[in-house]
Amino acid sequence: MTELTRRDFIGAAASLAAATALPTKVAAESTKTAAAPLEEWSIAEVSSAMQRGETTAHALTQQYLERIAAMDRRGPNLRYVLETNPDALAIADALDIERKSGRLRGPLHGIPVLIKDNIDSADRMTTTAGSLALEGNVASRDAHVVEQLRAAGAIILGKTNLSEWANFRSTHSSSGWSARGGQAKNPYALDRTPSGSSSGSAGAAASNYCVVAVGTETDGSITSPAAACSLVGIKPTVGLVSRSGIIPIAHTQDTAGPMTRSVADAAILLGVLAGRDPRDEATARISRPIPDYTRDLDANGLKGARIGVARKKYTGYSPATDAALETALRVMKDLGAVIVDPADIATAAKLDDPELEVLLYEFKADLQKYLATMPAGARARTLDDLIAFNRSHTREETAYFGQEIFEMAAKKGPLTDAAYKKALRTCGTLAREKGLDATFAKHSLDALVAPTQGPPALIDLVNGDPSGGNSTTPCAVAGYPAITVPMGYASGLPLGLTFMGRAWSEATLIKFAFAFEHATRVRVAPRYLPTAELPVV
Repeated sequence: MTELTRRDFIGAAASLAAATALPTKVAAESTKTAAAPLEEWSIAEVSSAMQRGETTAHALTQQYLERIAAMDRRGPNLRYVLETNPDALAIADALDIERKSGRLRGPLHGIPVLIKDNIDSADRMTTTAGSLALEGNVASRDAHVVEQLRAAGAIILGKTNLSEWANFRSTHSSSGWSARGGQAKNPYALDRTPSGSSSGSAGAAASNYCVVAVGTETDGSITSPAAACSLVGIKPTVGLVSRSGIIPIAHTQDTAGPMTRSVADAAILLGVLAGRDPRDEATARISRPIPDYTRDLDANGLKGARIGVARKKYTGYSPATDAALETALRVMKDLGAVIVDPADIATAAKLDDPELEVLLYEFKADLQKYLATMPAGARARTLDDLIAFNRSHTREETAYFGQEIFEMAAKKGPLTDAAYKKALRTCGTLAREKGLDATFAKHSLDALVAPTQGPPALIDLVNGDPSGGNSTTPCAVAGYPAITVPMGYASGLPLGLTFMGRAWSEATLIKFAFAFEHATRVRVAPRYLPTAELPVV
């Protein structure tokens, strides 16, 4: 892939502005100009504009489709979208008719949403996890999260690129790459990674391809790309959002969740995605109706909160990130939070090995169940079929990196194996009882904070992603919620702050994240620069 020249970029930007101009000006919290009509629009702003008759779901959908066409494989060539929904405009028309007749389904009525390409949609789009092995896979039923979105009046605009197989194929992968989509780029510096595995959903939301997007996470796949693209990302408690109809990695850690440009939008989207589903027994643990998370959008939400700082293992790998954390802590203290520093997770360094063992076992078992639902004539019915397909398509699938994780998982036995049961118990003990639960109890905390990760690294298709620091694993292994919110920038590269909570504490984390976001307002829209804004020496 060639880098975008300055002249190409200026030309693409001019073409994009012409392609996406709205016929009318939309007023919201701050007046939107016709020169950049789709930039940074929130759910509330879009809904208000439609309610006032200043735009329609059809017009917005058309403009988002044009923006994708102008930027995704042309212009900056971002590669966030694998396919758009051929029925999106017809769906928008039907929702416009409903609005005119006075029927409103909720805050997402007529809102264009992009979803990750491991989420089933029973329409004319495919679900492939970015792999050529699943090309042509048309689901017979919507994933539960898609059912929820459609019922709420959202328009499924398309499927986003991802780290192929949700980044669970190779130990040397490049985040944001898939055989179907190629290498996605970071919108803040095109030579940097968008992180993964929900790379396309993150980049698309950051680049205003849609109002909001949906990603999935097993360990960091929502929060990491959200941080890398200066977004808000929520990894819910496992069991709050159904996984039925989503290509799995591991049932003890998998979840879907919001990826948005603001905490308010994330709160709205989470309320739509969440809920019981007979097809996902984990959602049976929901003990009460899903709350209206927008009630927790409190600018004073950090006042009196006890916030612990998880430093050990989660700081010290990036001076710029550490400096941003210190600023964030001062902001929270000024907002009335009680900062408990440090409040380290004693087991933080012990989670990786047992987690991998559990994921390998569950991936093999859970993927086989999903592949069994594939239509007649499907290329793959088993993990062994996928391994064989990749070996016979090395140029397309394994030119950059292999399938070591696939091969390790294929050697695992059933979930009745003693090794699996031991690893699962170890994960629960280390992540929950002796990990997060112990830390919360010891310091009487309402939440823990840590940098989500360091600045996005350079894309490296030769060596794969470099090793670096992040704080995603404790909540991932425990199945507990986490929310990342923009914390600042290092040489123009986004940094995120993660709030970690106990199980089912999403409302509390949203309150804290909103208060921090409201006080800092650090997010700026991406400029699609060729590289980071490094100081001149």
